[in-house]
Amino acid sequence: MRTTEPAAPVTAAALRHLRWRLGLELFWRARLLPLHLPRDLPFERMLALATPPEGAPLRGLPAPEIAARVHRALQRPILMRDRRCLREGVLCFRFLRAAGFDPRLHFGVDPSLAQGRRFSAHCWVTLEGTILAGDIGVPMVALHVFPDDRARSAGRAPGQRQAGDGLAAAQRLDGVPL
Repeated sequence: MRTTEPAAPVTAAALRHLRWRLGLELFWRARLLPLHLPRDLPFERMLALATPPEGAPLRGLPAPEIAARVHRALQRPILMRDRRCLREGVLCFRFLRAAGFDPRLHFGVDPSLAQGRRFSAHCWVTLEGTILAGDIGVPMVALHVFPDDRARSAGRAPGQRQAGDGLAAAQRLDGVPL
């Protein structure tokens, strides 16, 4: 997978086609995603929604443009108002993957709120350590990163969890129980 820049130059006509295709698919996926993400959806099925089919049909579009278009498409949500970061993260991750990039989808919590009965969960997307979607300006502790590079080295499929994966990260919150 590539990182931030396209491997080969794209013609103006091809770039227009890619932008049109991104806009059309983003329009429909942004509206239908809330129907596919009920609150009780298993984590593995949610990650499957974030993963596009093999190939890179949007190769040639720059990562910042994809992230900006996803953000713009989700500015005024009708559904999932309280889970906006999840919706943006899933879609941004999916379209960056479809463009041939290798982003990371992070799930975490705000450690300063972990002492109360409620905690603040968050989802964000990074590419080479730079946050492209879901930056809220609050330091979060990542409990899970998808795809998990450790899973590949341990022989597990990306996204396949092992018992205790999130627990170890939660225990790093300086002994604050979640």
